Amino acid sequence: MERSDQCTVCLSFDFDAISIWLNNFKATSPSKISRGEFGVVAAARLLDLLDRYKIKSTWFVPGHTADTYPQALAEVYSRGHEVGHHGYCHENPLGLGSEVEERRILEKGLASLERVTGARPVGYRSPSWDLSPFSLGLLMEYGFLYDSSLMGNDFVPYWCRTGDRFDRESAYQFGRTVELVELPVTWGLDDFPVFEYVSMPNKVYPGLRSPDEVYQIWTGDFDYMQRDLPGGVFTLTMHPQVIGRGHRLLMLERLIEHMLVQPGVRFMRMGDYAREWKAGRKP
Repeated sequence: MERSDQCTVCLSFDFDAISIWLNNFKATSPSKISRGEFGVVAAARLLDLLDRYKIKSTWFVPGHTADTYPQALAEVYSRGHEVGHHGYCHENPLGLGSEVEERRILEKGLASLERVTGARPVGYRSPSWDLSPFSLGLLMEYGFLYDSSLMGNDFVPYWCRTGDRFDRESAYQFGRTVELVELPVTWGLDDFPVFEYVSMPNKVYPGLRSPDEVYQIWTGDFDYMQRDLPGGVFTLTMHPQVIGRGHRLLMLERLIEHMLVQPGVRFMRMGDYAREWKAGRKP
């Protein structure tokens, strides 16, 4: 695939479904768990919307979602969307405690995704966007093409590093770059913190922001990239159970239409873009 100076948009969906409520929010209430069930309803709406605009996207899927809703994941894959790894039950790698346990979760998630799609994912996104000291080495060992969990740039891909060393008494020591592409993310281009209301015993995530306010943030970043960073990649992170509510879907349609009328803009799956960016480059 030839490299292009077009601006690229990668729409990505973290298909957490029930897993995020079981793991991150320790849900035992059927009411809270049912919020994850809505993710499957919303996924069908999103697939129809993407078909309408002839857009192929990337879905990062926990193994738990693949095992619980295999037909929903099969539908995502059959419609030509990329499926990436997103843990097994949305585990934060920093909380797993050891390389052995992180390897077990990585393999368990791989097995669940491959059972449904018949294909091995090339992309990884860490649940909660945290990585342990072992994470990137494991991704290299298991042959991943790219990661999408880091925030060292905004619209410019870069090579991952392993072996960074740091403390609070001396300068940060950067490790060696490795042949693993990073497609960076940012909380500002994620729907969960701005939209999702979560009440915890010791904290409340208020969410429930106006779609118009979020539209201004997302289009502002996109317009800046298009003007000042030709060849950049705009990676938007969404969750079906969040973005799939009616008023937010209308905002997403408006965003897509804004992007489509701009000159030199294309939509790509993240794996396709990572392959194109990597071609001819070395760390």
